[in-house]
Amino acid sequence: MVEIEVDEEMCKGCNLCIKFCPQNVFEPAEELNKKGVFPPRVVRIERCVKCRLCELICPDFALAVIDEEEEEDIHGSGRNKESIRAQSTV
Repeated sequence: MVEIEVDEEMCKGCNLCIKFCPQNVFEPAEELNKKGVFPPRVVRIERCVKCRLCELICPDFALAVIDEEEEEDIHGSGRNKESIRAQSTV
């Protein structure tokens, strides 16, 4: 299962993730964030092929693609997403 986390407050509204997603997973949100822009929102998660292009192209590091199956394979099934992310930033 894949999950895409969007940190709406980090987003500056460049929409690169929306424009370059090959599967059209995103669209602009209907509400402005604190910066006064429409951050992306995930509307078609089932289309995500985990290419991580959105993660790579985001200049603000506001997106994270989380593949729970991949995390379990790498780190074992006894760990949660928060501890895995914390370790990956060290």
